[in-house]
Amino acid sequence: MSTTRLMILGLVKWLQPVHGYDVRRELMSWGVDQWANIQPGSIYHALRKLAEEGLLAEVATEQVGGRPARTTYRVTRAGDQEFQELLRRYWWEYQDPFDPFGAAFSYLPALPRREAVAALRNRVRLLEARIEPMRALLAGEPEWSKYKPAHVTWMAELTVARAEAEIAWCGRIADRIAAGEGWHDSEVDQAEFGRRWRAAIADEFGPGPVEK
Repeated sequence: MSTTRLMILGLVKWLQPVHGYDVRRELMSWGVDQWANIQPGSIYHALRKLAEEGLLAEVATEQVGGRPARTTYRVTRAGDQEFQELLRRYWWEYQDPFDPFGAAFSYLPALPRREAVAALRNRVRLLEARIEPMRALLAGEPEWSKYKPAHVTWMAELTVARAEAEIAWCGRIADRIAAGEGWHDSEVDQAEFGRRWRAAIADEFGPGPVEK
């Protein structure tokens, strides 16, 4: 929610007074669903919540013909302070992006070797499919970015660069697993492995509590 708060507060601050519909449309044009994990359906909910918290103020609600009513927002003094705090926190701090793949990769030995290789090759395909539209946009950068701030293009470049780095990593690790590196459950005696693992932990951290 903190990322959503930052994006919405900042955009309302720039465009105020602004309809919630325009906030949603602009954020989606930035591709925030891909790199900020902000889904289209969550934006209106976040606008209402920020207004309830006093960070946004509802300026007016208008309805034209049979169209749904549109509420216009502006940032309050408290909202501007919240924006400034979040802005500087995320500029100066680093947080590891969360991906459940990391948890699954921790148990690499539980997969058969061939399946692990196939899964990594498939991850390459998924990543390629994800960034291919962004590559196409960047290839036609002048037209795509005509009405966007330059830093929006730079953000797209960062998304592509991160994905390309992971694509290369997946390829390397798949090759190493296919060549026989690493170990897998089907290839070792589990009882012996468990004894060696516990011995290594005890050697590094000392013996654990005595079991009764």
